[in-house]
Amino acid sequence: MDRKELIHMLTAESVDLLKEMIAIPSPSFSEDQVCTHISGWLSEKGIPHRRIGNNLIAENIVDPSKPTLMLCAHMDTVAPGEGYGFDPYTPDYTLAAQVIEASTGKACRPDEIVAGLGSNDDGASAVAMIAAFRYFCSQGGSTVPETVSGPAFNMILVLSCEEERSGEGGMTGLWRSREVTADYAIVGEPTGMKAATSERGLLVIDATAHGISGHAARNEGRNALYIALEDIERLRSHTFSKTSPRMGKVNLNVTQINAGTAHNVIPDTCTFVIDIRPTEQYTNEEILQELQGICSSELKARNLCNRSSATAEDSPLQKAAEGLGIDTFSSPTTSDWMRISCDAVKMGPGDSSRSHRKDEFVYISEISHAIDTYIDFINTLTI
Repeated sequence: MDRKELIHMLTAESVDLLKEMIAIPSPSFSEDQVCTHISGWLSEKGIPHRRIGNNLIAENIVDPSKPTLMLCAHMDTVAPGEGYGFDPYTPDYTLAAQVIEASTGKACRPDEIVAGLGSNDDGASAVAMIAAFRYFCSQGGSTVPETVSGPAFNMILVLSCEEERSGEGGMTGLWRSREVTADYAIVGEPTGMKAATSERGLLVIDATAHGISGHAARNEGRNALYIALEDIERLRSHTFSKTSPRMGKVNLNVTQINAGTAHNVIPDTCTFVIDIRPTEQYTNEEILQELQGICSSELKARNLCNRSSATAEDSPLQKAAEGLGIDTFSSPTTSDWMRISCDAVKMGPGDSSRSHRKDEFVYISEISHAIDTYIDFINTLTI
């Protein structure tokens, strides 16, 4: 079987597996059934693996002294968006193709797509990475029909849970406990197979302005709403001094505000929410401290762990991408990349704009291209 035929076979099997995954609801913290299904599928294909909670880990260790490349994608999904034009778990493909054609303005046949919740984010990356891993995996009697000469480094495949909700049971726990270790990683997310060499973090801050209640008619008290507005204006005009060479400046927006109990009562409390997308130039703790220094309101971070990430300046991952002519970019969204500490890039099939929206889908051609590209990338990578 030549390379083209092999890719065709791997694509067909990947599509079947993805449709089976979509049919099993797997929101974050409820991945048990889909994890069990994928585990059984891997066993049928001769891929030895282990299960930790609702995470699956397969290893191809050629030499423990050599570096290790991790391929990682997540199995969980968000809840289905309102207004799906087809069943998000078991779509009628004739109807799905019509809905997708209407929304994209691009002709679409039922046999060109995989549709449903999690198809784009992150099922397509998961099945494409499984296929690439199978291509190189020679242990355990893998059912890829012929042994392929693999790279001179170790590979591990990690299919994680709880990614969408930043759960402790997913990559966070695996990496912290050292159940998973790697020197390099490809994080599978829908990027159109462009390589993200950086991604912004996420810092959400709940701010509370404290005033003194009083009667509006007598102009009593100290209006917490005005205190909040003054702080919001300071935040709006604030500029962080350090600029990332990859991502530019830290992005900050106030996105919610709430105050008052009645039209004639001066509010003694006003709350507002600050959405910040950090760069690698700052820790989340540093940003929180800097903003508290300019605000009268009390600032509390919801989570300080969603840090920004960037590929190392001299990374062999970036060199491999450049060698293959793969476009690189800075990603505005977070992923499991922020939960690992090795050098990495983020790259996978699909389109980020289709994620977390109704009528989710991925083109089969995107899955096939991803499998082919992952294989070329691994073959090109020198670590």
